[in-house]
Amino acid sequence: MRSNLSTRAIQFLLALCMFPPFAHNVSFGQAGWDSVPSILKRISPPLFPQKDFVVTSFGAVPDGVTDCSSAFSKAIEKCNAEGGGRVVVPKGIFLVGAIHLKSNVNLHIAKDATLRFSTDPRKYMPVVFTRWEGIECMNYSALIYAYEQENIAITGEGLLDGQASDATWWSWKGNQEASAGKPNQNEARKKLVEMGENSVPVKDRLFGDGSYLRPNFFQPYRCKNVLVEGVTFKNSPMWYLNPELCKNVSIVGVTAEGHGPNNDGCDPESCVDVLIKNCTLNTGDDCIAIKSGRNNDGRRVNMPSENIVIQGCTMKDGHGGVVIGSEVSGSVRNVYAEDCSMDSPILDRVLRIKTNAVRGGVIENVFMRNVKVGQVREAVLKIDFYYEEGDKGSFTPIVRNIEMKNVESGKSQFGIWIRAYDRSPASNISVDHCVFKNVAEPNVLDNVKDLSLIDVQTIYESDGKKAK
Repeated sequence: MRSNLSTRAIQFLLALCMFPPFAHNVSFGQAGWDSVPSILKRISPPLFPQKDFVVTSFGAVPDGVTDCSSAFSKAIEKCNAEGGGRVVVPKGIFLVGAIHLKSNVNLHIAKDATLRFSTDPRKYMPVVFTRWEGIECMNYSALIYAYEQENIAITGEGLLDGQASDATWWSWKGNQEASAGKPNQNEARKKLVEMGENSVPVKDRLFGDGSYLRPNFFQPYRCKNVLVEGVTFKNSPMWYLNPELCKNVSIVGVTAEGHGPNNDGCDPESCVDVLIKNCTLNTGDDCIAIKSGRNNDGRRVNMPSENIVIQGCTMKDGHGGVVIGSEVSGSVRNVYAEDCSMDSPILDRVLRIKTNAVRGGVIENVFMRNVKVGQVREAVLKIDFYYEEGDKGSFTPIVRNIEMKNVESGKSQFGIWIRAYDRSPASNISVDHCVFKNVAEPNVLDNVKDLSLIDVQTIYESDGKKAK
């Protein structure tokens, strides 16, 4: 260890003697950083024929008032029928409802073009096969949706505006002053959770009109070869980018901006081989949240998220920068985050894992390195087995093989905050060559096994508190 460790840090390390000895040579087997090149080799953006289908040629009017849904549908159908290409949205403002992508179609939003999505819920009917907070059901279409398609994309330099606000979609959350006395999702959400627990057939889990379960912005479902590149998403009803049960997904140079309830930036769920690169996420909830289904329904689908690579992203506001959970009943493994930057007084955590004994599942092989953090409100590393229902279920979660390396934070309440169960400690946790500055409180370490701290500096705001 460095000789310039602060007195506070030395006190903290000595206090760790109550835990098992440090495993200074932590081994993560075949799932370490050496696996990333082979994962990236499999992640290949789809290619499209060099043919353009301009939406104005199909009747779209760029006045921001005319409903262009039919024109977009015709352009997508024509592009698909002729073997694929780009459906081009030129300069202007286009008002649309639900857009359903088809195989071999690249929806290209040109510079100075805006897709403005209607806030009329009827524009997202009829219901589609979807997943809502980790439970499959029949609900509103996502603003942009695709089901069992291959080679699809959203590209360009334009803007996709969901137009959500407290006056429209966001009030459906039901927990804001702006939504007082208005219809909300609470009853339908409770009903959906019960249906999932009782294994009601998905076709009979009918929601949509009158349910107030908000749609996500972009949801490709059971798709292969998905690309989102360059565009900006703004003011989503709920989650922004939510690939579900997809394989080979590239999300590159995308911006997600909006501070509504549950405005997660990017939520790959039960997906395999995903690259999230050079994105900017400034959101009302988790910036990136990796998921795999909720409770009984997640275990029924039984599809983990695995081989997720996050590179060069910028996280601003949000509940967490890189997050795993809480819907992780299908498990998550092999997550790699590197060369990112995070900074906001209302960004809560850098690396967050949230689960409980109702979710269950295994979270393993999570790696973060070379991350610069200006400040976060709570913890740099947080692992929480007591999220929401806590230890009130019979599906004990497992969290193991977590590595944080070369992470420097300028300010936080905690450096490390871990609370697990006696019967299932968070195990094989490595924090290596990290610097946590202006830390307000001592670390929380409750049921941690094989914790390795190598060359970690914790610099506290004050010397008046005893490290533990």
